[in-house]
Amino acid sequence: MTDESPSDGSASSTDDDRTVIAGRNFEQEYRVDASEAGEFLIALGEQLRDGDDLRIETEEWELPFAFGEPVELDVDYEGVGEPELEIEVTLPGRTDQTAPDVR
Repeated sequence: MTDESPSDGSASSTDDDRTVIAGRNFEQEYRVDASEAGEFLIALGEQLRDGDDLRIETEEWELPFAFGEPVELDVDYEGVGEPELEIEVTLPGRTDQTAPDVR
């Protein structure tokens, strides 16, 4: 894996700001072998299947996320030149707000 420090400084390794929260941007990129990527995707998929909250974490940071529906899944294959397959999952955030009563 690459360095696990956040690329934008929005979270650090202290206990007080280890959790990435709403109002912050966070992005981290890893270069791993296919087996490790597969294990990550299996664990992520199990969280998606089993509930409506997920948690991604390392020793440096944690990212809890309550997601809603629908989940967007994009499959993009580029076969010209060096073939590349990109799979992207976009999870909308979920709020706990309810609509007001109409009277």
